[in-house]
Amino acid sequence: MGFETEEIIETIQMIESENLDIRTVTLAVDVQDCAHSDPKVVGRKLRKKLLRVGRELVPATQKVESRFGIPVINKRVSVTPISRVLLSDRRQDFVHVAKALDETAEALGVDFLGGFSAMVHKEATPLDRALIESIPAAIGSTRSLCSSINVATTKAGINMDAVLLMGKVIRDLAYRTRKDRSIGAAKLVTFANIPEDNPFMAGATVGWGEGEATINVGVSGPGVVRSVVAKMKDADLGAMAEEIKKTAFKITRMGELIGQEVSKALGIRFGIVDLSLAPTPLVGDSIANILEEMGLESCGAPGSTAALAMLNDAVKKGGSFASSRVGGLSGAFIPYSEDAGMVAAVERGSLTIDKLEAMTAVCSVGLDMVFLPGDTPVETLAGIIADECAIGISNNKTTGCRLIPVHGAAPGARVDFGGLLGSGRVMEVSRFSSAGFVRRGGLIPAPLSALTN
Repeated sequence: MGFETEEIIETIQMIESENLDIRTVTLAVDVQDCAHSDPKVVGRKLRKKLLRVGRELVPATQKVESRFGIPVINKRVSVTPISRVLLSDRRQDFVHVAKALDETAEALGVDFLGGFSAMVHKEATPLDRALIESIPAAIGSTRSLCSSINVATTKAGINMDAVLLMGKVIRDLAYRTRKDRSIGAAKLVTFANIPEDNPFMAGATVGWGEGEATINVGVSGPGVVRSVVAKMKDADLGAMAEEIKKTAFKITRMGELIGQEVSKALGIRFGIVDLSLAPTPLVGDSIANILEEMGLESCGAPGSTAALAMLNDAVKKGGSFASSRVGGLSGAFIPYSEDAGMVAAVERGSLTIDKLEAMTAVCSVGLDMVFLPGDTPVETLAGIIADECAIGISNNKTTGCRLIPVHGAAPGARVDFGGLLGSGRVMEVSRFSSAGFVRRGGLIPAPLSALTN
């Protein structure tokens, strides 16, 4: 499908007035051929391969930006889960490789590098466990490295031993980066049903079915959708859904254009467009504001989950018509601190963590960028993760948690990370304990709906 001049001009108008951008161009690189038991050897192999494959990523993307006038906010790299690349069960070895990856990211000039990851939805191997236990030191001592751990799938169930371990790791990482308001925890996500081709951080990694190197693109566009919905004062919800679909179509087409052009410039296969509506802290560039334009007094009011479900569905339908290469998470993101409208809703008292959890059942991710009190117990963190995993495996969808227990912070405290990570208030969590449940460990079995063969 070609791109008409009129379509490009319309897209540029969206960029200038409605905060439309390409959130990320992510180079996904398979690094299984870098496997070795010596961390120094792995570090050297990773650097050599990533520099060879990715050296021109940033310059090529910048040239495409200039040519079309379309901003690409982040340039990123993702790699194969490192727990299958470093063949060691020593935590300090994984920290060494983490630092080598971080140095490589700096040499490439990319914003983030993802793939310090492990897949432990049934059971963790000694290598997996070593990587997970190294996360506080690894992520706490690096700038751009991101980590993701998959602890559940619809087919396997929920590995509660891994869930509890992740609760401890999140607390330890938050404490280790306490001088920076526990920002390390913002670079760690715990998943159910992790996608293999996600271009967004902190969850980007390269799945086993991916090729040697691929370009994946993540779009944005809440401001554009909000503008469309705001003009439909007297429309019914069906008509509104139709307009959202048309808008998602245009946004996705822009993402594919950029992805195809960068792929062509690099001589690397184009992978997918992740058509997720990813908000920013900018005023108006907000999923919450879209829901409020639909007629809700404030995000979190009764009807919020239904409104978000309609939005998510319309985005998926519109985007899937625009490209045959849709993948990743693809829907509507609701990262709390990155969405100024959601932050305002929490401050008004209309949005709580419980309502936010309910809304994750119908969006494209989970409890994302949520600030919690610094003294939140490990078992409570694990219970929250388990709840999100249950939503994911029961609905056969991806869910995840980026929980940030801000060291020394109490409910209501203000936390400001700046940039795309945004700011917000520390949210209150239940004072009732889940310790007796999560400490039982074992595997929560897969739902009956998993038996599809």
